[in-house]
Amino acid sequence: MSLTKSLDKVKGDDSLQPEKIYYEPAVLDYTLGLQLKEHFATVPWEPIESHNNIEALRKNPNQEFPRMKRLLILGVRKSLKYTPNHKVSDFLVPYTSSGCSAMCLYCYLVCNYNKCSYLRLFVNREQMMDRLIKTANKSEKELVFEIGSNSDLILENIITGNLEWTIENFSKNERGYLTFPTKFDHVEPLLPLNHRGRIIFRMSVNPEEIIQKVEFGTSSLKARLRSLNQMAEAGFRVGILIAPVVLLDNWQELYAQLIEQLAEELSSKAKKQLFIEIIFMTYSFIHRAINREAFPKAVNLYNQPLMTGRGRGKYWYKEHVRISGEEFLRAELTKKLGGIPILYVV
Repeated sequence: MSLTKSLDKVKGDDSLQPEKIYYEPAVLDYTLGLQLKEHFATVPWEPIESHNNIEALRKNPNQEFPRMKRLLILGVRKSLKYTPNHKVSDFLVPYTSSGCSAMCLYCYLVCNYNKCSYLRLFVNREQMMDRLIKTANKSEKELVFEIGSNSDLILENIITGNLEWTIENFSKNERGYLTFPTKFDHVEPLLPLNHRGRIIFRMSVNPEEIIQKVEFGTSSLKARLRSLNQMAEAGFRVGILIAPVVLLDNWQELYAQLIEQLAEELSSKAKKQLFIEIIFMTYSFIHRAINREAFPKAVNLYNQPLMTGRGRGKYWYKEHVRISGEEFLRAELTKKLGGIPILYVV
């Protein structure tokens, strides 16, 4: 899908149309910035000095959190520092977006950005791609780059077409792999791309009840699994994150049902190459404050009997609770999806 078609889709969907755009004036020195300016001409634009420090938004009360998710922030990404990673990828790479317009009650980006975890788009994609390719080519071994650790690139792609551009351009290179996770099912534009096996697509899943109660604004479980099957059929390498594992009162029933659904609905082609990551939820004081005021009727994810402190202002499940949860998930996965590797559990 071209950028023009992506933006035309945004125009036709009120849920994707930003209420206001804050922008660094330098974005208009880039082609993508000019195209966004043209296509969102009817949306108010306000210049800012830095996408990292919009004082008017920082001062908003927590109950404004859902409305702030309807804003779009445009900037030029300055820091291109890669962070070593030893899970699915070799490096976590700052890329074309950060933040998200969805509202998952546990979102780890809230820990970094507080209520300002809205979607930020960075227009200097050519600079970022150039560094990716140079780093891949200099390495003695094949590297895997995680480009979606700060945002959901499938969601961003609806607005910018950046993910299509990324796959097409990176896959021309002879070295390196890109990977990204998502909670969205909008994969149709990616299916015909010539990815040359250099893209690892990972779908984040949770029981449908948790998606409905906790992962506001994301795709349903059935839609996520359908899109993963489509990506596998198109020749993409695929994986699944059971993430984050949220221990509600009936969590064993919910996750047993989830694994049963995975076994029933994943295609044989997907299962043949699938790998699984399992990540237990980390929560925080910031989440509690925002959720209490912005989503007063939502489920309370803080469970004092099950949780303990983890660093400043953060909580995670107590060690014996997490171990019990891991044992349960491994047993269910062995029963229903035996032979599929579990890369790690954290």
